[in-house]
Amino acid sequence: MFDLAWPWMLLTLPLPWLARRWLAPLARQFDAALRVPDVQDFATVEASAVTRSAPRRWRWLALLGWLLLVVASVNPRWLGEPLAVRASGRDLMLVVDLSESMEVKDFVLEDAAVNRLVALKFVAKEFIRRRTGDRLGLVLFGEQAYLNVPLTFDRDTVARMLDESVIGLAGRSTAIGDAIGLATKRLRAQNTPHKTIILMTDGANTAGHVEPRRAARLAAREGLRIYTIGIGADEMLVRQLFGTIRVNPSTDLDEDTLRDLAAATGGRYFRARDLQGLQEIYAELDRLEPVAREEEHFRPVQTLFIWPLGGALAVAGLLAAAGLLAARRGLNTA
Repeated sequence: MFDLAWPWMLLTLPLPWLARRWLAPLARQFDAALRVPDVQDFATVEASAVTRSAPRRWRWLALLGWLLLVVASVNPRWLGEPLAVRASGRDLMLVVDLSESMEVKDFVLEDAAVNRLVALKFVAKEFIRRRTGDRLGLVLFGEQAYLNVPLTFDRDTVARMLDESVIGLAGRSTAIGDAIGLATKRLRAQNTPHKTIILMTDGANTAGHVEPRRAARLAAREGLRIYTIGIGADEMLVRQLFGTIRVNPSTDLDEDTLRDLAAATGGRYFRARDLQGLQEIYAELDRLEPVAREEEHFRPVQTLFIWPLGGALAVAGLLAAAGLLAARRGLNTA
């Protein structure tokens, strides 16, 4: 169905008539005395009179331009048929670590060593696409925390923005407390019964202004639940000049803090040592936070103001060109 967003803008339609009716016209009878000191210049006066009368031919075109501008200002819209969508009433904020340590290649994907962020993206994108009916958001953090995607039902956008994230985008340190604080701030403003933060990191809090446990207590007061995922293998082979040695690439992972963050909010801590373990964690999160089957309806809205606005601009350009042409003819005649 057709709809007008701001129908009260139609009240501006008679403005040109009111301006012509109540505003005094410029006095032109003195122009001849000032501009024609000689009888020989009366030919110029006659030519200028013709150029002044020329715009009258464009009066209807100007009125058409004004009408199109008013039509654009009421913001015409086309409302589509109601569509049913599943709504769970759950908000999920994904909080992803982009610090320098995420570059460690201790995961295997398709028989190739990949860094932790690549493995996280591979599994998390599938998790995102399965969350039918949830509103999802994305916070990226390193030395600072940024809201990359606000809460939305558009799962494809969240997955794409996660896929486009790169290590070091938010700094090379790890501000876990600031990231939880930002996610809490965005979630507490929502009037939904279920609010969840999924924090994914491979390190310890080394930057930021908010201590992680304090941020978790604030989240608990707001009724939020935090699930924490510690990412990183227990051991990996590192080639050196005199051979290969086994090292623990996860020595910086602060598991005690991650456990405390989850416990303070009624969530759980998970440890992802390889790709299969990471997939199992997200499957478990699907079980702990199941998608609901309730349906809501919404109408897709297509705005149409761009067409009358484009027409108004075209008319304005035509009138401007006509005015310049008339002025040039007047100068040539003079």
